[in-house]
Amino acid sequence: MKTQHLDKKHMKKPLKALVTGGGGFLGGAIVRKLLERGDTVRSFSRGDYPALAKLGVEQIRGNLSDPDAIEKACSGVDLVFHAAAKAGVWGKYADYYQTNTVGTENVIRACLTTGIDTLVYTSSPSVIFDGTDMAGVDESVPYPDHYHAFYPQTKAMAERRVLKAAAKGLNTVSLRPHLIWGPGDLHFAPRILARAKKLRIVGDSTNMVDTIYIDNAADAHLLAADRLRESNEISGRVYFISQDDPINLWEMINAILHAGGKPPVTRSISQKTARRAGAFLEFVYRTLKLPGEPRMTKFLAAELGTSHWFDISAAKRDFGYKPEVSTEEGLIRLTRWLSEEFAL
Repeated sequence: MKTQHLDKKHMKKPLKALVTGGGGFLGGAIVRKLLERGDTVRSFSRGDYPALAKLGVEQIRGNLSDPDAIEKACSGVDLVFHAAAKAGVWGKYADYYQTNTVGTENVIRACLTTGIDTLVYTSSPSVIFDGTDMAGVDESVPYPDHYHAFYPQTKAMAERRVLKAAAKGLNTVSLRPHLIWGPGDLHFAPRILARAKKLRIVGDSTNMVDTIYIDNAADAHLLAADRLRESNEISGRVYFISQDDPINLWEMINAILHAGGKPPVTRSISQKTARRAGAFLEFVYRTLKLPGEPRMTKFLAAELGTSHWFDISAAKRDFGYKPEVSTEEGLIRLTRWLSEEFAL
C-alpha cells in the first residue's frame, strides 16, 4: 500500500487574511491565491467589486486615511497584505502622502491594536531610485537624498515606518516588485497600447530592467507571509522580487505592443532631451494648473532612460521565492487576454 504524501502548505491551518486593495491588479491576484489554498479573505478598498463578491470575498469599503475604517477591517483577521497605494508619476503631494504614508501608518496601528502579528507590505524599487543606472544592486542600497516624484517619496516614507514597526513586535516584510504585468492589468500594458503612436525610445535603447509577472508577484507575497509566520527571523527586512531575468526595456515594451497588435517603437530622443522636456512640461502643468498629467516628467525620463534591475538572492534564500511563470509564457497569456478583452 502506497503512503500518501501531502504538500505541507495544504496541511496548514486555514487563515483569515485582509488584503488592502483587494480589487486592484496585485491585490486581486493575492486574493485569488489565498482562496485557492483554502484561506478566507477580506478585502479593503475604496469601491465594491462584483468579481470579489462572486468569489465569496468579504468586502469592506473605506479609505486608507480613515484609521477607524482600517481598524474595523483588521478586526478578526490573522494577517494583512497591504497592497493598496496611490501610484503614478503626477499629482498632488497631499494625495500621495495621505494614501501611501498616512494610510500605511494607519494599517500598522490597526495591526498593533487588534493583535495582528503579520504584515506584508508592497513597496517599490523606486524607493531607492536616484535617477542613475542600477544594475544588479541588492537591498543594501540606501534611500536617495532627493526624489523626482511624490510616489517613490511617499512609498519610501511608508516603507521606513513598516521597518520600524518590526521593533514594536509586529512581524513585517516589505517586498519591492518592479513593473508588474500580465492578464488583468488595466494600467501598465493598456497605457503603453494607448500611447503606441506617441511613444519614443529614451536614450540609446540599451537599458535593462526587471519586471515581474502578476502570478509570480502574488506567489512572492504568500511565500513571504508564510515564512514570516513560521519565524520572525526575516521580520523588518526588505526584498526585491522579479522575473530574475532582466530584459531590455524597449524589447519588453515592443513585446507588449506586439501582444496588443501595435507596431514597435522606432523613433527615439536622447535622455537629456527627455529630461528637459519633462522639466518644462512639469512647470507648465503646475503653473497653468492643467488637468491630467504631462506626457513626460523628470522621473519618467529617468525611468525610461536608465537600467534598473536587482539581485533577488535574498528572496530566494529567505523564503524560497522563484518565478514559476517565465516571461515568454507570461507574454503568451497576456496576448491571449488582450485579444479576448479588447477584441484585437
